[in-house]
Amino acid sequence: MKIIRAKDYNDMSRKAANIISAQVILKPNSVLGLATGSSPIGIYEQLIKWYNKGDVNFGECTSFNLDEYRGLTADHDQSYHYFMHKNFFDAINIPAARINLPDGAQMDIEKECERYDKAIRAAGGIDLQLLGMGLNGHIGFNEPDESFSKGTHCVDLTESTIEANKRFFESADDVPRQAYTMGVQTIMLARKIIIIVSGENKAQILRDACFGPVTPMVPASILQLHTDVSVVADDAALSLCTEKELR
Repeated sequence: MKIIRAKDYNDMSRKAANIISAQVILKPNSVLGLATGSSPIGIYEQLIKWYNKGDVNFGECTSFNLDEYRGLTADHDQSYHYFMHKNFFDAINIPAARINLPDGAQMDIEKECERYDKAIRAAGGIDLQLLGMGLNGHIGFNEPDESFSKGTHCVDLTESTIEANKRFFESADDVPRQAYTMGVQTIMLARKIIIIVSGENKAQILRDACFGPVTPMVPASILQLHTDVSVVADDAALSLCTEKELR
């Protein structure tokens, strides 16, 4: 793991956006794995600014999102389809035909998971995967479990994840209880991974993920075994890591 220290959320966002833009500039037809939630919004804002200046071009890129709530249609204002178009896709030139997300409206779990994995394979796999990390160490919606997941699957969301996401809905009762998510194995097959972490409330789980044992009870800990991972984290998130560990 390469740990990139940032001063704050904005600095973290800019540093992560630099890595993504470099990927696209060096390989214009990159397959990008993208994430949702509050953590990557600053990254998308920075990439849009650079796109508008003509510094980066997404016209040949393909994207695959990590996850989607099961039971929400693409036009639902809390779906990840809606989120990605509002916060990124509608402001850049990535072709609509190359945008991929799990279909939350598809209730046939086996059919949808098989479709999504097949699409990722057909695209040649993911060149760069962007991740956030949950308070319990989840990546995508891969929650703490007894084993690491493989391909795309449907998960029952934990109470802590529902609690963390309820701010986006009218109440916790409105948060979907299931989601489609890329599996840990799919994430690990990405050629490059960036994981972004911000805030003091994630300091302990970040230390556990980076320097603790590799265990499915901390899903992000598996990233220790990947050959090209950049952890971009602000000072608050790194506050429990020692200087020796950070070196």
